[in-house]
Amino acid sequence: MHKVLAEVRTWHRPLLVMVSAMAALVLVAGIGLLVDNREILNESVWLKPFKFGLSFVLYGATLAWLVSKLRKAKRFGWWLGTVFAITGVIDVGFIAIQAARGTFSHFNANTDTFNQVGQQVFMSGVLGLFGVNLVVAVMLLFQRVGDAPLNRAIRTGLALAIAGMALAFYLVGANGTRTQTTDAYGNPVTLGGSHGVGVEAGGPGLPITHWSTVGGDLRVPHFIGLHAIHALLAVVLLLSILAARVAWLRPERVRARLVGAAVIAYTGLMVATSVQAFRGQSVVHPDGQTLALFGGFVVLGLAVAAGTIVAARRAVPETGSAEIRASETLTV
Repeated sequence: MHKVLAEVRTWHRPLLVMVSAMAALVLVAGIGLLVDNREILNESVWLKPFKFGLSFVLYGATLAWLVSKLRKAKRFGWWLGTVFAITGVIDVGFIAIQAARGTFSHFNANTDTFNQVGQQVFMSGVLGLFGVNLVVAVMLLFQRVGDAPLNRAIRTGLALAIAGMALAFYLVGANGTRTQTTDAYGNPVTLGGSHGVGVEAGGPGLPITHWSTVGGDLRVPHFIGLHAIHALLAVVLLLSILAARVAWLRPERVRARLVGAAVIAYTGLMVATSVQAFRGQSVVHPDGQTLALFGGFVVLGLAVAAGTIVAARRAVPETGSAEIRASETLTV
């Protein structure tokens, strides 16, 4: 535990402050979910800040760790992380304030001064968050922050996160949708955009996420892309744990190729759900075309994994025997 805490203390501090603020928001929004019965489009006004706070806790902590591992242009990286932290607090803060006001943060096209100013700041924040991630991803292309499996997971994870963020530009109004609805107090609100395709906002949805169960929902691939890096880092961690017991997993190149196989499958999930959403199809009702698209990526990923495993296991016998003999000699 002391080692873990000592490591965390070396991470990017402004981002850690942001993570702490987001954790506090998750707590406040969680309480709001329990005690505040106000709703917008059939969901609690506090659900959005709760989800955004939790997402920024995960992503902010990951970025704080990544920025601290940069070997080149460290000062520039520190400022990038600081920009992300400030922008994140402002953007999610606006979401929380709008929730407290009982109105919409996203897509709100009402003409009151607070909303108009907030929407401009909010849109600028989306660009800032996207830009920081793009620059950090480019920086990591030219330096290593760990072994081969970790580097592959970080680089591809950030690339998928950027793709997921790019969907936000469509989400915040590029689709041209305009809808009339009401806020938590029954006041009229004009929405200038929608995360749904072929479905009205506020319809039937999955528990917690409220992803549409009757039409396309671009929040699905958006979420999958943003958290790609976490899924791939989990794969790296699992492979590292297994490598302590499985000899053929110990070479870096083997684990890096297996991470690559996971990247292929995960990319397929994001591509398939993106196409599915744009086709106006619910994530819980995939048709044959969607399943075939995702299945193609999965088969390719499994083929890469199988080829890697077969080659690695063939290369192990001699090395494994030598290790066993050395162990026996030391024991004697």
